[in-house]
Parts: sequence; C-alpha cells; structure tokens
Amino acid sequence: MAPPFMVSAPGKVIVFGEHAVVYGKAAMAAAISLRSYLLVTTLSKSQRTVTLVFPDVGLDHTWVIDDLPWNVFQSPSKKKRYFDLVNTLDPELVESMKPHIANVSIDRPEQTRRIHQNAASAFLYLFLSLSSPKSSACIYTLRSTIPIAAGLGSSASVSVCLSAALLKQIHVLSGPHNDQPAEESELQLERINRWAFVGELCIHGNPSGVDNTVSSRGRAVLFKREDYAKPPMVKPISNFPELPLLLVDTQHPKSTAAEVAKVAERKRVHPEITEKTLDSIHEVTMSAHRLINSKNFDPSSMHDLDHLGTLFTMNHGHLVSLGVSHPKLEYIREVVDYSGIGWTKLTGAGGGGCAITLLKPLTDSSGSEDTDGKSSDSTSDLAASTSAADNLESKLVEAGFEQYKVTLGTNGVGILYPAVLKNGTSDEQGGEEIDQQKFLNAKGSEGIEQLVGVGLQQKRDAWKFWD
Repeated sequence: MAPPFMVSAPGKVIVFGEHAVVYGKAAMAAAISLRSYLLVTTLSKSQRTVTLVFPDVGLDHTWVIDDLPWNVFQSPSKKKRYFDLVNTLDPELVESMKPHIANVSIDRPEQTRRIHQNAASAFLYLFLSLSSPKSSACIYTLRSTIPIAAGLGSSASVSVCLSAALLKQIHVLSGPHNDQPAEESELQLERINRWAFVGELCIHGNPSGVDNTVSSRGRAVLFKREDYAKPPMVKPISNFPELPLLLVDTQHPKSTAAEVAKVAERKRVHPEITEKTLDSIHEVTMSAHRLINSKNFDPSSMHDLDHLGTLFTMNHGHLVSLGVSHPKLEYIREVVDYSGIGWTKLTGAGGGGCAITLLKPLTDSSGSEDTDGKSSDSTSDLAASTSAADNLESKLVEAGFEQYKVTLGTNGVGILYPAVLKNGTSDEQGGEEIDQQKFLNAKGSEGIEQLVGVGLQQKRDAWKFWD
C-alpha cells in the first residue's frame, strides 16, 4: 500500500496590468506564500471508495469507484492519456458525471452547494480521465490558507494540487530532485499545468489559464490575451525575486463583471483618454518586467525596491482614474502611505477585494545607510519602523480588514513524499508522519503552516519543488 503523501500549490496576485489585460495589454501575476495542501491517503484493497474532504469549506463526499461512469470515460473515442492537451471539456463526459455530482452536498445552501459541486466536478473529471476502474481506494483531504473568492487563485491552487496528486498516483511524475535535468522538470510542470487547466474548466467554464500557470510554476508570469478565441500568451518570469508583501482583504464583496463594465463604459464615453490610460498601464507592466529582468536588479537594494514600488503606486493611480477603486481600498492606501512602510495598489478587479503593499525592509540592528549613503541611527530607525507597522496593523484591524504578511514570488507546486516532516517530535530522526487526523486537527492557517507548511524564510527540506 502506498504511503500517505502531500502536494501543495500557491495562490496568486495580479501585480501589474489589471483591466488593461482585458484590452490586449500585458499584465503580470505572481505566486504568494498562501497555499493549498492536499493529503492523499491510500486505503486497504478491500475498500472501493474515493472520498473528497475539504473541511475548510465543509465538503465531505464519498463515491463508490465501481459505480462511476468508467464506460464513457474509457471508451476508445473518449479516453484521454496523461500527455494529451485538453483545451475544452467533452460534453458527453460532463453529462455522464452529472448524476454523481448532483447529490454532492444536496442539503446545503445553494451558494455552498455550488462551491462543493464545482470542486467535486474538477476532481471527478480529472480522476476519471487519469485513473482507471482498478484505482486504489483513497481519501483526498485538502486544507488551504488562501481566502476564497478574493481573487487570489484559490480554485487554481486546488486544481493544481489535484492534478499533481493524480499524476503522481499513476506514476508519470518523476522527481523533483536536485539532479533532475531542467527539461525533465519543465515536462513535469507542463503536465501538471495542463490537467490543472482542465480542473479550472470544470470550475469556471472559460478560465484564462493564468492562475493555474502561476500556481504550477510559481515565481511570476507575464501574460497577454489579444484574441479571446485563443489561449493567452503566458511567459514565465523564472528570476522573479521573493519579496515581502502585505496583503489586505477589505472583506467587501466585489463583482469582476461590474468593474470590467465600468471600464468599458468609461472607454465608450472617453475613448482616447481611456485608451491612453490603458496603454500607460501596459507601459508600467513592461517597465517592471524590464527592471526585474535587468542584470543589475537587486531586490535588496533600496534604490531598486523604490523603483519597483513607484510602479506599484503609478499602476494604482491609473486604476483609480478608471473608476475601479473603492473607499476601503483608498483607506488602505492612505494609512499605508502615512505609515511609510511601503507602496500600495489594489490587486485584481477592484471595487473591493484586496490591496497589496510591497514592504520596505526594516533597518536591521547591525547598522545601515540610507539611500543617500549617509549613516543612520539603525536602532531608532528599527524602533520607528516597528511602531509604524504596529500602528498600521491596529488601524486595519479596527476597519474590519483581514491582513496577511506573505512572500511574493514563491515556489510553485511541490510534493512531500512520503508525508513525513521533522516537527520537533521526540522521534526527530525518523520525523513525524502526517496522517489525516493530525491534518484535520490543525487549527486555522497558522496551525496548517506549523504542521505541514513548506516554510517561508527557511524552507523545509522534505518539501521538493519542480520549479
């Protein structure tokens, strides 16, 4: 019997280019250190079920493997192989799954039921496409630290986890390991990403493919979609640095469609001005891309960080002029600017949702120099920075916002095989096996990260990444 194992994939934020990307301009998205974690537990041969357990959203459903529509998915004209490129869902396959999806969370409220059934659809379509009627009975347990419906790529993260886990179970993923050739790692990532996109098709109908690409590959991507009848151009930015980020969720519900419609109306009424604003957003995105890819770019340099942060500020200003900000987003920008701890912009569609702040580094106790090269009192600078950060945190809490200190530009999909980590247990040499009960008992995001997290400043060696 195969040992329990885990896969993990990150969420994402749009860093530059919101709304301009709708009109064929470039945008940039990057992975963040909020992640989904999927534990795969193989059951004994006497059992013939697969169970999906997503406790953070209340999903718990079991299917009998032999009752699933294998006859349709395995028919010669329908059967997909793991290396196939699938860009659309097969209507006949979708239809065959409906009776097995309809009874998922049937007694729950409509909105909850829709979330559960979308997740179940993504899982079943991938399971039936990649596995076989002889598949082992399993429990797939998912925990996530990514807020749902906040424009942070939570569904793509789940799809990437499901794709990686199922491909691992049919033994077509090799590595990752230190000696793995780059072209082999690239092939593994491409397989995971392709099937994650299929999961996103089940959930969203017409996804761009950007979220699952960022979640699979990590770091960041530059993307552009000039023809909506075709997939977007997606270019990985493999040298995107890890940067400290404050992510603030206003908790204000947003509608992407409504915000896109605002910009369309502004473009109709003021076509020339709006087009120039969209062009300017594109130039901000490309300027950031050139900066990050330049040979001399140093993310630890205050000069380079200020350059990048200024682009954050400029991008936000353009989005304000397009009418897609919100008083709560402007309050975040205002209090962050007053604190002096970084540069802020809205991320995603706007009209609510989230803001991101690129954080300035705190002065360390060893002494430093300011941007003019003059010596500064490091102790007083550190105290002032800490006080400003604490004051900002209090204001954001008072306003009812959720805040997350995260890392931007993190690793993509990773695997922990077997699910064993050294967590300071008495058996330190062998490590602690992560079973389902321990995983379910982890309290909130902090508990999940403490138990199974990939690590932030110091990565846990047991987790391996293809990127």
